[in-house]
Amino acid sequence: MNLALILVIGSFVTGLVWALDRLWWARSRSAEDHEPTIVEWCRAFFPVLLIVLILRSFIAEPFRIPSASMMPTLLVGDFILVNKFAYGLRLPVLETRFLDLGSPDRGDVAVFRYPPNPRKDYIKRVIGLPGDQVAYRGKTLYINGEAVAQEVVGPFEPRDVDRRRDRVLPGSVLMKETLGEQAHEILVSPRPATMESQELEAGIVIPEGEYLMIGDNRDNSLDGRHWGLVPEDHLRGRAMFVWLSWEAFNASPQWGRIGQAIN
Repeated sequence: MNLALILVIGSFVTGLVWALDRLWWARSRSAEDHEPTIVEWCRAFFPVLLIVLILRSFIAEPFRIPSASMMPTLLVGDFILVNKFAYGLRLPVLETRFLDLGSPDRGDVAVFRYPPNPRKDYIKRVIGLPGDQVAYRGKTLYINGEAVAQEVVGPFEPRDVDRRRDRVLPGSVLMKETLGEQAHEILVSPRPATMESQELEAGIVIPEGEYLMIGDNRDNSLDGRHWGLVPEDHLRGRAMFVWLSWEAFNASPQWGRIGQAIN
């Protein structure tokens, strides 16, 4: 379901009906005539739909995390708010950028349209910027010839539900990785690497207008190591914070995650 398209159509139709009534139809009604129900509904719904459309398209949009690829930063069931103007303002539905307000920084957690199927939204961490030379060997990132700093934090203790659904590979270690001045936690498994590509092991140069996105759950993430780079026009926004964390109605919300900033 394309909610943006529904909001655009709904705003246009209700606004048009309301405007036509104000400009023509209302003049032909006598004082005793009641306002038609359809006009009354459009007058009530138009400002609501328009405000939601503006907020969702240009200010912030909610997303739900469906997979474990960004653990430990994001958990399945996290509801996050995404900054929609961080990477420029885009037209609803068309996704065409009409105002350039910035571009991704290395280390951002970004939402984007999945290149193999742009109808889907994915969320990963920005690893490679245009012009960067990036390699991923031995579970270590190399950017412009230098290894990205990693520090062992300790064993990772997943929740029972994460063990049961094999979201975290056994023996995974919590690491702190620093991209530039930005530090974040990742999960690394002691098992032999399965998510590396021969091309990325050798090293690639990120072309202009494209980005390399990789998940924080390094050995359990389907990301740019498999399906390639993300074009600039696929970017949706930068993740800001968790506003709710509730995996299922038969489970309790994780109140401690509410308001947690996404770094």
